[in-house]
Amino acid sequence: MDYKQYITIVEDWPKEGIKFKDITTLMDNGQAFKSAVDDIVEYARQKDVDIVVGPEARGFIVGCPVAYALEIGFAPVRKEGKLPRDVIKVDYGLEYGENVLTIHKDAIKPGQRVLIIDDLLATGGTVEASIDLVEQLGGEVAGCAFLIELTYLNGRDKLKDYDILTLMQY
Repeated sequence: MDYKQYITIVEDWPKEGIKFKDITTLMDNGQAFKSAVDDIVEYARQKDVDIVVGPEARGFIVGCPVAYALEIGFAPVRKEGKLPRDVIKVDYGLEYGENVLTIHKDAIKPGQRVLIIDDLLATGGTVEASIDLVEQLGGEVAGCAFLIELTYLNGRDKLKDYDILTLMQY
């Protein structure tokens, strides 16, 4: 399926010069969204994953239906202060500062094969931090899946040692 036809490009949002890729119009179309999720599910089956990890918030939107279809668990990666139990955390750089991501200490069991899912691969900072969290807990990152990759931001360069699926590239 040509998923790009379901993405709305919003000019100058959130700031001038940005061409924001809005996935809500993909999500609005049940057939297109189901097809995108099914494509990622097939990739996950090939990778024989045990659990899905997704960073907030859009990683939840894509990751949860994939985990559901595979009948496996989903572990959220959230900003500091959002998870209620013991967590591990990692600091990572953003374009304009620093951020902290966390995951529950018991979310990943040593040796589990993990698929990390997010809506967008841009600079790679969020997924790189998510990989760090998974590996701190002893998980093995079997792959990373994204709806969209912004190739001009070179996020893939940070993920050289990992298998990547993207459904669309800009």
